[in-house]
Parts: sequence; structure tokens; C-alpha cells
Amino acid sequence: MRIVSVSPSHDASVCVLNDGEIEFFFKEERLCGIKKESAPYLAIYEAYKNIKGTVDLCIVASPDFKNIFSVDHILERLFKCEVVDMCSKHHIQHAALAFENSNFEESLVFVIDRNGSMVNRCMRESETVLYARKKDYGLLEVYKNYWAFNIGTTDNIQESLNQLNKENPNCKHVCRSSYNITKVYESATSLIGQDPLENGKTMGLSAYGNPQGFPNLFLDSIQEDLHNIPHDSYFGHEQSETSELKSVHFRDLLGLTIKKVPQDGYELYADYAKHVQNETEKQVAKFIEYYVRQTVIKNVVVTGGFAMNIVANSYYVKKMPDVNFFFEPIADDTGNSIGAAIFVYKQITNTQKNLGLKDTFFHGHLYPLDNIEGEEVEVSDVAELILQQKSVAVYQGYAEAGQRALGNRSILFDATNHNAKQIVNRTKNREWYRPFAMMILEEDADTYFDMLNIKKNEFMTNSFDVKSEYRDLFKGVIHIDGSCRLQTIDTNHSLYELLKLIKSKNGIGALLNTSFNLAGDPLVETPEQALETLNKSCLDYLWFPSIKKLVS
Repeated sequence: MRIVSVSPSHDASVCVLNDGEIEFFFKEERLCGIKKESAPYLAIYEAYKNIKGTVDLCIVASPDFKNIFSVDHILERLFKCEVVDMCSKHHIQHAALAFENSNFEESLVFVIDRNGSMVNRCMRESETVLYARKKDYGLLEVYKNYWAFNIGTTDNIQESLNQLNKENPNCKHVCRSSYNITKVYESATSLIGQDPLENGKTMGLSAYGNPQGFPNLFLDSIQEDLHNIPHDSYFGHEQSETSELKSVHFRDLLGLTIKKVPQDGYELYADYAKHVQNETEKQVAKFIEYYVRQTVIKNVVVTGGFAMNIVANSYYVKKMPDVNFFFEPIADDTGNSIGAAIFVYKQITNTQKNLGLKDTFFHGHLYPLDNIEGEEVEVSDVAELILQQKSVAVYQGYAEAGQRALGNRSILFDATNHNAKQIVNRTKNREWYRPFAMMILEEDADTYFDMLNIKKNEFMTNSFDVKSEYRDLFKGVIHIDGSCRLQTIDTNHSLYELLKLIKSKNGIGALLNTSFNLAGDPLVETPEQALETLNKSCLDYLWFPSIKKLVS
């Protein structure tokens, strides 16, 4: 059974699932060059060109944007099959992918998301708690919080909630406010002049803030179910011409104005970022604790856009050491085409087969490298260049599907260079306050970092504190708060040999690892894009390990 699943939302993507296996996966931004693009025209066409055989079913998996891009009509004409509308099940899509990847037999799934599916044009999904089980494939919603999409439609909201509670009496449906946890976080992102989808930048800035430097604006009380949203008087919404609510902004906040954060005079902006980081992660933790206590289920899956917050993820692990956590690597909308396909496939076939992903290297194609001209090198030669303080971009295999480079489209640099961040940022040209990541030999991670009893962090879903005696060693990579997003590298990873060689030379099996792209661009997809990025940046080298070629 072949399913074509399309997610026409931000971070649009197309998944082709054939008998439970991913046959193709394309993210639109990698094909059109527009970061987070939402209209997946090129991705649909790419799937159409490469499918070998008939398509049995198509799925439109979006919160509510199907009609804007006429995706259903495009799919009907291209693939000549039934098109299933899953636009009302945005959180189910998140949950289906994450639960399948967790490999738990049963768990609680927490979807913490900015903009879920719309209900009666008056409210959207905010947070959903599900009970999930592999047996008989169950994804049962037990709690849903919504945010009011159209302020002033109280009667419609109450009517909608009554109907939802009647249709599914085993799930508690509530609408607390015109905001949700992720949109509260977004208020800090808007304050620093960033797109609402760039909350990762706020997370980076928060490390520079003073947690006591900002008044407690919106967490004065705790609701019965330990879920609380700020009072509407503190925030407003930026509206489009169609009156759809876009991003959260401040009505008035200590005289601060929205602007890009400078290195001089950043303190109050960082203080608010820290405040939002602390308070939202506390609310999610209380949310998780409440349902773990109620159900006595210790397996917990976290997904949705807020699950990309690795600082918060580590906070939950510290606070609940007896809980088994799984954080979905592709927790943003990128993975929703996959989640929708998995959900529908399992509903139809009732298969017990585990469809979980082996890794996140499944994007696009394996591109031919026959025409690459460069010097022939061994891994030892590349290790020597890195130790000579050269920056090396690596291009191999399939591109990573998610936001994080995991070694197939990465820029590597010596992690022990005290100026590593500044040197690499001359290439990346990112905001001054954003942290970099590190890849480290799995067997050595616990030596240098407090790993919170986590052995593997191969998908960079958590951050860890460097042990005090090693802070100076890694000062060029770790963040200002002494933390670092780590990718642990085991013997199965293609860069394991490189790290072992680095360790044999300087005693430290670690490298700075950041995504192979320039600021504002999507991750590099093709060899041509890789060469173009090398030529228009100050990168030293581009390495193609599979053909042992190095381009300077």
C-alpha cells in the first residue's frame, strides 16, 4: 500500500510511505530555497517524478491551509486516487510520529504546539495529552487545551467545547485564553524582532538573562489541572488583512520596543527571554507531572513545536528522573506528513510492525558525485586539517530531515579552540547570542558533561552542562551558562573514525558541529549548493567522505 502524505503548513513536506517504509521524503524549503516555506509544490512534483508504481491513497495533513494551496486538487489530478483530509488532526499527526519513533509499548504523549487544528473558526489546539499503545494501535486523547482564535466569540467557543466533550467524553476539552504555552514563549521572540517560528533564538538569548531580573507577569495562580495561561491584558496580536491572528506582541512592557538585540543594552531583553523560558518550562513540567501521577505511566513522549526547546527538555529530565522520556527529533511541522501517513496506514492495516525511523537521514536523494573535482584524501588528512584550525564542511548521504545537522550536512571545527564560536560565526553570520553544538564520542560524553543518566543523545534533543573542571577546555563551544547541545557519536556513525583520530592527536574526541548553511538559508541539499556555499563563504574546505574528495 503506497500513501502520499502532504503537509502544506510552515516547514511543508511530502512523505511517500510504501507498505510502512518511507520511500521518499522531501521538505519544500530544500527544493525552493525559501526557509520554512509552506506551499509544497516542488516537493509534490518531486515525489510524483520518483514514485515507481501506483498510489493507493493521498493525505492532506495541515492545520487548515489545504484550500489556500489547492493541494487536494493537485493530488487528485497527479495521483488519481482518493484524498483523505486530516486537517482536523494536527496534534494526532505530531503524536503518531513521535510515539512510533519512541519504540514504547505504551506511553503518555504530550503535544505542546503553537498552532494546532482549527475548531469552528473560533479556537485552535494548544496542548494535547494522549494515551498511546502499540497493541491495537491506540492514540486516545485524554486532555485538550485550545486557545481562542477569534476573541469575542465566547458563545461559539462554549458551544464547540460542549460538542467536543459530548463526542469524546473520555477527553477533557477546555479553552483557557487567547494564548497558549508556545505563544507565550513567542512573545519574547517577537520582542527581539524575530519571526514567531524562530523561538530557538529566544532560547539562546535566555542564557544571558537574570531569572530575577523580570517581574512575574503571568503566573500568579495554578489552575486545578496545573495548566495556566497568561492574562490577555499583557499581550496583543498582530493581525493580517484577513484578521487571522499572527504573532503575539506586547501591549506595554517596561518601555521596551521590538528590535534586534544588540550586544550593548541587551539585558532587559535577555531577562524577559529567561523569564519566559523558566516559567513556560515549569508549566509544561507540572503538566507532565500531573498526568504521570494520575495515570501512573512512566513512559513520556514530548512533541510539537515546543519540544524543540532542548533546554526545557533537560529541565524535565532533571525534575523527573524516574520518568522515561523520549523527545521527538523532528518535533516541528516538518515531520507531520510522516506522522499522518503512519497514523492512516496503521488505522487501515492494523499492523503491529514497528515503523519507527532508524535515523533522520532520509531527506531527498542520494545525489551523484561523479563530477566533483578535488584532492583525494583519507580521514586522517581531514583530522589533521581540523587540528590546524581549519573549518571543514561535510557532505555525505541523505540530508538530515529536521532542523539539526547530525553529520551529513555539517560544518566541523576544533571544539578546543577558545575562539571557535567567533571563527565559525564569521561563516554562519548568525546572531551573536546563539549557541553552537558539539559532537562527541558517546563513550567520552559522561567524562566531560553531566549527562543526566542519558547514554545516547544522537539527535541533539537535550542540552547538558559541562563539568566545572572542563569549562575552560570547551569555552569556545559551550554557551554562556555552561551548557551545550550534544550529539553523541557511536561506532555506527560515519564520523566515528574522524573523532577517534582527533582524540588520538589531542586527547579529546569532540568537534564543534553546526548546520551546513548560511544564515537565513535552508540546510544544503545538493552537491551544487554545497559548492556554492563554499565559494561564497569563508569556509576553508568541503569534504565528500564517500568519494574521499576535498575541495578548497
